[in-house]
Amino acid sequence: MASSKENNTKHLIVIGGPTASGKTQLALQIAQHYQAEIISTDSRQFYREMTIGTAKPSQAELQQVPHHFIDSLSVLEEYSVGDFEQDALERVNTLHLHHQVVVAVGGSGLFIHALCHGLDTFPPVLPAIKEQVQHHFEKEGITWLQDTLQQLDPAFYSKIDIHNPARLRRALEVCLSSGQPYSSFLGKNSGNRPFQIHYLLPEWPREVLYARINQRVDKMVEQGLEQEALLLRPHAHRTALKTVGYEEWIPYFEGTCSKEEVIDKIKQHSRNYAKRQMTWFRKQSYWTLVPEANEIHALKAVQNAIF
Repeated sequence: MASSKENNTKHLIVIGGPTASGKTQLALQIAQHYQAEIISTDSRQFYREMTIGTAKPSQAELQQVPHHFIDSLSVLEEYSVGDFEQDALERVNTLHLHHQVVVAVGGSGLFIHALCHGLDTFPPVLPAIKEQVQHHFEKEGITWLQDTLQQLDPAFYSKIDIHNPARLRRALEVCLSSGQPYSSFLGKNSGNRPFQIHYLLPEWPREVLYARINQRVDKMVEQGLEQEALLLRPHAHRTALKTVGYEEWIPYFEGTCSKEEVIDKIKQHSRNYAKRQMTWFRKQSYWTLVPEANEIHALKAVQNAIF
């Protein structure tokens, strides 16, 4: 059998996983090994104004390997996952003209899915339905969203983060507008990609990961997270700022909580987010687990798949 190098097959190595799991360093190591470039799939690292709270690679790390999509947008710009799918595919295909391997890294599962599999197509949502769902949400809270979706689409309800009101509203809007379960529209438009994809998922014991998260938050605060959040306060209504590490500062700026409470909340919400990320990633069976983001383990897994 001809090797991958001989038949000129192109490869995308995807490194996913929760916050503080060592993705950035592992991506750098693998990219340097294959003389590859890195595509960021972290939807918050796209924004120039959000640096400390998004744990972007340092300037030294960015200089080690070319990165794409980091600092590519302003928080004032609207940018959808569909925009990213188109832009990232273009960039990967361009990089593959000169590199056999490209590395993608980030914890935004939806953006990874868009790059690797394509987005699902849904029927249009009727404006009246959108208003109806919003009205019930405002009057009856997230419980109404959860109970109604569980009735209309138990399959999708069992898979998603039921504490995410935006996801719940979107699914209900499609259910009520189309008269069909939201889940019936999933997985029908997965696009074929002109490259092989290899998935790596750093894995840590939960208590170790949580300790790493707490340490990262402390470091962010030391680096000036409070000042960064304060500068971005005028844009708090924008989607990009609906992010752990930024939202928690609003009550403090309004004088209704202490700085210590803010830091504790950021740690708690970061741990909760990491748990949701791992739940999402583990639902896909194609991820290769990399214990403690070990470079040797990861490279062996990739080498076995490529050659």
